[in-house]
Amino acid sequence: MSAFTLISRNPTLRMIAAAMFLVGVFNASTYPYQSLIAIEVIGLSKPAFALLLVLASATAVSASVLSGVLGDQHGNRRLIALIATASSLLGMALMLFFPSTISLILCHGILVPIGSSIFGQLFALARLVHPQAEGRDGILGTVRAALSLAFLAMLVFWTFAFEANIAVTAVYVSGALAGLGLLTLILLLWPRDGQTDWVDARSGLNFKQAFREIAAPNVLIRLLLLGAITSSGGLYMTVISLVFDQAAQRGPADVALYVGLVAGWEVPCLILLPRVARHFKRSTLIGLGVALYCCHVIALPLLAASPLIWGMTLVAGVGGTTMLALPIAYYQDLLQGRPGTAGAMLALQKLISDVLVAFAFASGTAIGGYTTVAFIGVSIALLGAFGLFWVDRNTA
Repeated sequence: MSAFTLISRNPTLRMIAAAMFLVGVFNASTYPYQSLIAIEVIGLSKPAFALLLVLASATAVSASVLSGVLGDQHGNRRLIALIATASSLLGMALMLFFPSTISLILCHGILVPIGSSIFGQLFALARLVHPQAEGRDGILGTVRAALSLAFLAMLVFWTFAFEANIAVTAVYVSGALAGLGLLTLILLLWPRDGQTDWVDARSGLNFKQAFREIAAPNVLIRLLLLGAITSSGGLYMTVISLVFDQAAQRGPADVALYVGLVAGWEVPCLILLPRVARHFKRSTLIGLGVALYCCHVIALPLLAASPLIWGMTLVAGVGGTTMLALPIAYYQDLLQGRPGTAGAMLALQKLISDVLVAFAFASGTAIGGYTTVAFIGVSIALLGAFGLFWVDRNTA
């Protein structure tokens, strides 16, 4: 059966897809504009905002790992999901009704990063509902496509809204509405613990044992390699506005259009991915995808002033699809019986990716310019892809 058929026939999978769409609305309303709000509206200094990002990253990783391990230990996934969603909603409410430096720090440094753990929990629930290998990549890809679709829709919405001179702080309204919708969805439709027709086995591991499992060499090396691979996506988001502005004198509207087109191509590619995934190993597909994606990263500084750059949105959409959809299933198979911990691996992967992006950006700008940054970042990603292919060379 197709992923659409599997999802439409299962109420829990339908809930997960709807929840992922709302997560996309929330993320698109929050993350792209937090730097502008923090610096230009609240008046935070740039060094202080950098510290806020460090706090947010540390909080997000800690919350995701703890929620994943606790969910596997006790099976109380519904309660964990409610706490995460309520945390995000509280952060939005603080910035809506009491905008200040303290509210900004609480919202973007602590509450919203805690809420980001819902991402991994939704994938963990999907694994529990449909543990069979057959059709799982299609389900996860379709669910992830719902987030990309929401991101694209909100990007278009806010582009027109800002042209109508709506204040940038209005993003907290749509963020709060998405958070409220997500909280309601989980309250009403998330399966109650112990009242399902599928088994959510307890891991039986304490925290020390769970962390030792994550730090096992066969897991840790793959985590590092996937972090290197996905750093190419972080590098793209870091340099695109700078490259478009300095190399091609393109404004924010062109940046929004480019990012929107990339997200738009990802949606059909994510839906079609299962037809291809059944014929290849995940590590092979991830390697092919990152090779395509690296072509787009290199093209950014080289073709930014050329009309040809718009053709690279298709290359980025096709290549980025495997990096978006396949790592979660990869971790789930790597950590059999630990769906919550597998979901938390995405947060650890992002932390590694962010560190590598910072290294590529700092070293590239010190040596040369944005072209140098792109070449360093692409080299890191391709080395990660080769490494993953090598360690999985004997895996079926």
